[in-house]
Amino acid sequence: MKRTEIPRTEEASNAVYYTLLAGILLVAANLRTHITSLSPIIDKIREALSLSGTMAGFLTTLPLLAFAILSPFISKWARQYGAERLIFVSLVLIVIGSLFRPFGGIVSLMAGTFLIGLAVAVFNVLLPSIIKQEFPQRIGVMTGLYSIMMGIFASTAAAISVPVSNTSLGWRGALLIWTILSVIGLLVWLPQLRRNTRAVVSSTPDTPKRSIWRSPLAWFITVNMGMQSSIYYIMVAWLPNMMHAQNLDPVVAGYMLSLFQMLMIPINFIAPIVAAKMKDQRSLIIMTTICYVLGIFGFLLANGSLPIIILAIVFFSLSGGFSFSLIMMFFSLRTQSAAEAADISGMAQSVGYLLAGCGPLLYGALHDATGGWNVPYYVMFGIVAVYLLTGLGAGRGGRYVHE
Repeated sequence: MKRTEIPRTEEASNAVYYTLLAGILLVAANLRTHITSLSPIIDKIREALSLSGTMAGFLTTLPLLAFAILSPFISKWARQYGAERLIFVSLVLIVIGSLFRPFGGIVSLMAGTFLIGLAVAVFNVLLPSIIKQEFPQRIGVMTGLYSIMMGIFASTAAAISVPVSNTSLGWRGALLIWTILSVIGLLVWLPQLRRNTRAVVSSTPDTPKRSIWRSPLAWFITVNMGMQSSIYYIMVAWLPNMMHAQNLDPVVAGYMLSLFQMLMIPINFIAPIVAAKMKDQRSLIIMTTICYVLGIFGFLLANGSLPIIILAIVFFSLSGGFSFSLIMMFFSLRTQSAAEAADISGMAQSVGYLLAGCGPLLYGALHDATGGWNVPYYVMFGIVAVYLLTGLGAGRGGRYVHE
């Protein structure tokens, strides 16, 4: 289906350009903010609502389950209803979800978190496609700006959640304040409804005949994404609690999560450039694995030492930034057409996030069962081992998912 073109007169083109740019950046700012604002204050929420560690882990897993459920359908809906309209509806959902979470009990908290997850799933799939479609000569710059906004707001949310929750606003106010950001994004996105592109992922003759689900390489990429996402969301969900166990002040623990998020921003710039220049990315997979292992050992051996903890977080940030960027690059490097890229993206985000969703839940359950973090750390070693094996399969160059 033919899409609506951007006006090409200089004045109209500039207005549309900057309006769309502002809309994309504000949507990107909402990608992780509502998730990273939750984990630093999870103990306060557990105490207020009498949640077990397992239930708290499930709460942090809900967005990932939403990603897994919705991701395979988003490209099809974008062709049918329009990408801009889907993003607008998702912004409405994220506002509703953020209003649900602070009010009521566990049911409203869970429902609001799930709605937020559904909205973010749409952003995850459609924002890169819109950038590629509308800014074909500036994909690198736009992707960089998009990553910066995502990282800055995610780290800011992690840093200020505890201080805000310690005021009269409490933990409910610490969650509620981010509704303002979502409302602003909703208002700025409104002009895009006039355009309502319906061809973000074109169903062209290059659509592969063989199912992506039968490709071994696609499964390597999918499981690899699941492992790296699992580690990332374990860190987002439980890093403040792990820092509490290292006898860090809750505010400092929140800063550690913010540091983890912030350090990933420059890595997300560098890693795709490095990976694109290499025919084979297995050496990057090995380097990333080593950083993961050093990070886990740092937490195991820190014994409350802040310098060692910070060094461990640096290693986790390096590995997290490279592993995420490599997965995003595999969607392009291991495919021969836009349709193939859309197929593997949908598969990886669906199954991968379903696998990732088990991470925080398993971590919470293991912590409850053992009363400490050592056993969960050893389990993370296992996750890293699977990451390495699947990464070596996905990183070998010269292959495509539909060969």
